[in-house]
Amino acid sequence: MGKTTNRPGYLSTVLTNTCPRCREGKIFESSNPYQYGKILKMNERCPVCGQPTEIEVGFYYGTAYVSYALTVAFSVATFIAWWVLIGFSLEDGDYRVLYWGITNAVLLIALQPVFMRLSRSLWLSWFVKYDPNWKSKGIDRQTLERVVPEHMGDW
Repeated sequence: MGKTTNRPGYLSTVLTNTCPRCREGKIFESSNPYQYGKILKMNERCPVCGQPTEIEVGFYYGTAYVSYALTVAFSVATFIAWWVLIGFSLEDGDYRVLYWGITNAVLLIALQPVFMRLSRSLWLSWFVKYDPNWKSKGIDRQTLERVVPEHMGDW
């Protein structure tokens, strides 16, 4: 019988900010998203497989759209949860919608570092695919050709 490998799934990889290529190395320098000054500080390469985390200059500009979609989805989810658990009313003087809005805003501000990291993990995973044979294969040369070291961090 062959040896089975227990690799993490895609969702687990994204949620734990792990390299999408090997699904083992951490892509952020600090695992704490609330560590001031290191919220978005990423390893230049995956510490396990060597996959570059910034594929080209300005690579993470698209994460703004991903982060926006995540926060909208979160707001819709909290709205539905509030509606089911507490309810809304059209009566005059009912401020439950206002209370939801304030609660949602506070939660969005508190969770912003998590959403920012999650959007980067998602974005990177859409462009770098899992490679079960990463140990025997090198980094994709086409990917490395787009990296311009002189322009790293210019964004």
